Amino acid sequence: METKFKLLRVFFLLILVMSCDKDTVIDNELTNDVLEKAYQEILYQKNQPDPTEVIKNNSLKIYVHYMPWFFNMEQDGYWGQHWTMTNKDPNVMDENGKREIASHYYPLIGVYSSNDNDLQEYHLLLMKLSGIDGVIFDWYSSRDVNDYNALKNSTESFITEIEDVGLEFAIMYEDKTAQYTTQEGGSSIINNAVVDLQYIQDTYFTSENYIKINDSELLFLFGSNYITDPLDWEIIIPQLNSTPYFMSLWETSDRLGQYAGGEFSWIDSNHMTTLSNYYQYCIQNNIQTVGGVYPGFNDFYYEGGWRPTTDNDWVISHSGTQVLNETLTLTDSSPVEFIQLITWNDFGEGTMIEPTNEFGFSYLEEIQSYTGVSYTFDDLQLPYRLYLLRKKHKKNNRIQTILDRVYQFIFMLDLDHAKTLLSTLEKKYAI
Repeated sequence: METKFKLLRVFFLLILVMSCDKDTVIDNELTNDVLEKAYQEILYQKNQPDPTEVIKNNSLKIYVHYMPWFFNMEQDGYWGQHWTMTNKDPNVMDENGKREIASHYYPLIGVYSSNDNDLQEYHLLLMKLSGIDGVIFDWYSSRDVNDYNALKNSTESFITEIEDVGLEFAIMYEDKTAQYTTQEGGSSIINNAVVDLQYIQDTYFTSENYIKINDSELLFLFGSNYITDPLDWEIIIPQLNSTPYFMSLWETSDRLGQYAGGEFSWIDSNHMTTLSNYYQYCIQNNIQTVGGVYPGFNDFYYEGGWRPTTDNDWVISHSGTQVLNETLTLTDSSPVEFIQLITWNDFGEGTMIEPTNEFGFSYLEEIQSYTGVSYTFDDLQLPYRLYLLRKKHKKNNRIQTILDRVYQFIFMLDLDHAKTLLSTLEKKYAI
């Protein structure tokens, strides 16, 4: 009897194993079919699909101030100064693999390069799923002075992806850079500004995704702090093909004379009082203004050796998402043309809203709530998962091609197909 029982038990186990093996085979076949379909779709695709427009309940445009000035060893062969300042070494890592950088905060994906296409996908897709309409690039010069040429090239490396994803963009020109000349020297501040603005006109204004106001290209000035005489602008602007619509730093528009447009606010130590007073100033003086929204401020300049003392140090504590919500709410009662998020990724000043170890995706979730998009925290994970798979399988051309399809599905807002592909890849290639 005991022998018979043992035989029945073995027979039952064999049937169970065969059934599991059959299910595994079927599951593997389905997995391979899903991945092969995506792979073939890319191979035989004649044109890049058009991006789908995000539907928002809040019609107010939101643009994000972006720093394209990060460089890392893997992508660029060196660690850029905005990760190191004067005394930090990203080659030094702690037991968790966290690198030493010049910031109180740490990017969720680690220490990246602005030139990395995977990084660009990740950032731009996160923006789109948050209801952000476009990017304002912090831009220094077209001339090969200091590291300006590298920053210019980094900015331009984003343009194709911006057009793919369906976001807008504009340039914020730092007019202080006009004082610096090339090694050959000889050019005046006025001539340097002309060269820079002509370059902006010829290189960026030509994109269909460049932001316009009243049919004129929007050009931000972080100033004007060095070209302050309206008569100088009378020399500069006529040398362009058309007149941009200028947005200058708060309380500086009078320096542009007849070319004055609107103004944008920035961050100040007594921030809510200063912002409130400034919005009232704009109402009283009939100045078109941009809403300034930020999550906090906590720079690393003293610790990083970029400021010699702690004199006049100030901090705006992030307090979770409190400061972000306060500055967002303040724009609701102010006649702002649109909102500028300050900033996406200034880690040196601690104003970043991109995902970090410290704050996760919380800032983007708050922006989703404000813009009224239908997307959620889970949807924000899709660009993050895409980025991780890009890096994990960076030498596998087939997987990269399939991930190209994931990228397309996300900017087309076909998130169900994106989730299916990502989950299939994660399951098939799980460690």
